[in-house]
Amino acid sequence: MPSVPKNGLLTALLTKNNGDEVPINANGGKAPVPIQTTSADLCYINVSGKQYITTHTCLQQYPLTLLGSTDKELYWIPELKSYYFNRNRDCFESILTFYQTGREFRPLSVDDDIYEAERKFFRIELKTRAPDTVVPMGETPDVYPICCAGDWKTTKKRVHRFLMDPRCSRWATAWHIMDILFICISITLLVMETDDNVTEAFKEGHAAYTYLFALNVLVIAFFTTDLLIRFVTWPGLLNFWKNLFNILDILSILPFYVSLIAEAFEDPSNGPVEHEHKSYVVLRVCRIFRIVRVFKFIRHSQDLIMIIKVVGHAKKELCLLILLLFIFSVSFGSLMYYIEHTANPQFSTIMQGCWWAIVTITTIGYGDIAPTTWLGKMVGSLVLTMGIVFLALPMTIIVGKFSTVYEKEKGKE
Repeated sequence: MPSVPKNGLLTALLTKNNGDEVPINANGGKAPVPIQTTSADLCYINVSGKQYITTHTCLQQYPLTLLGSTDKELYWIPELKSYYFNRNRDCFESILTFYQTGREFRPLSVDDDIYEAERKFFRIELKTRAPDTVVPMGETPDVYPICCAGDWKTTKKRVHRFLMDPRCSRWATAWHIMDILFICISITLLVMETDDNVTEAFKEGHAAYTYLFALNVLVIAFFTTDLLIRFVTWPGLLNFWKNLFNILDILSILPFYVSLIAEAFEDPSNGPVEHEHKSYVVLRVCRIFRIVRVFKFIRHSQDLIMIIKVVGHAKKELCLLILLLFIFSVSFGSLMYYIEHTANPQFSTIMQGCWWAIVTITTIGYGDIAPTTWLGKMVGSLVLTMGIVFLALPMTIIVGKFSTVYEKEKGKE
């Protein structure tokens, strides 16, 4: 077996020995013979202070580009012993990936205009690359032939990115702004329906009913369109149902269609009392689920999503807090019941004692239930003091865990 040459920062490469010996891989088959890289072939590129190392052979695969042609010699800096480009580093990593793999990985953190400007500077034009090779950084690319540039799979990825990432284009930003606007309109309509001053306008027969109903239909139509496109372009049908935000989107529009179906299948032969009762029940259930629409805001805030992730990481500490609250409330609630129930009818059950203990431990103090005996007041003072300690110690642990995980998640982002 020939010796393994070592070449600085590059991975060690195996070479043939006079063409007689061929390396054998772990599976017993013949391993491919790699091309030996010499120090003269190494190409050092400095982009805004960050050093990249590749080979001239790799770059010369695309002679029409800037790095693949002799024009790059204009950027040679003898003092640095490298080619220097005062360009965007994130974009250059994508450009270099094209030379190495034949595919570009567009970073999500870079605006499209900046990326296109960098691509044109390095002369990565359509004739030097497949038109469907740009995929977002972090996604697993699928290799498509050039003749299938407009196939359905590629279109799905582009539309899905359009819906999920408002930074990918101006149209995507406009779509997300419209989504937020319709969420605000929907919540406003929901709140207005409960106001006695305008609740009559939402009843059939009022002059404003037609306009309010049409506005509600427009909001639901937008939500439904967004959900259907998201469903069709989602990577994997099972993964779609695993996403919590998709479930919330379904629940947010479901009440509208349920109410329409209920009205369509109502039997007019039933009496007016029974008819009003059924409609009232359906409307109550629908209104409860319409509250879910407020959670659609979470999808548009990366910080809120990160906070939810942090809460998931701190679930042990939160469970400890809930466990301590349960132990203290049951203990002091039962004790207060046995002290107060004969002299104070407010403590008629242990459940009422537990309610008093929870309100006192959390330092809320509604005042709806209060001890009247001197022993009950002493126990109440003890519970109030322990409640301060109860909140202080676990919350310190939770806040510390929260800060650590939040900074870690922020760094990943």
